[in-house]
Amino acid sequence: MGSVRRHAILAASAADVWAFIGRPEALHEWFPTTSTRVEGDKRWVTLPSGIVFEEQIVLVDNDLRRFQYSIIGNPLVTQHLGTIDVIAITEASCIVVYSTNIEPEVLGLAIGAAAGDGLRTLQEKFGKA
Repeated sequence: MGSVRRHAILAASAADVWAFIGRPEALHEWFPTTSTRVEGDKRWVTLPSGIVFEEQIVLVDNDLRRFQYSIIGNPLVTQHLGTIDVIAITEASCIVVYSTNIEPEVLGLAIGAAAGDGLRTLQEKFGKA
């Protein structure tokens, strides 16, 4: 199984960052996707290429500031769990950790690259700590 983890330290409170990225319907505001649609515990994410991924929302924990999802209904992806954590460092800084476990392993490369792009977008918005 492929396992990828990326992180960014931001110059903003964990609460402020979570308020922005902890909304499943707002992924396209910081991650390299063009649109996001949520219905119940399902999310559909459209990539710039036009490919649409269906996802199962596994967890939205506002106390832990953790979001988890799984790609489903995709014949290429046999197993997947993505996790985004926002962890306070100080009152004015936090770390965002994006991790994914995926099978087939090679798809981890694409998700890792996209996660890096998304985290750079967060650094532009909130600043680097």
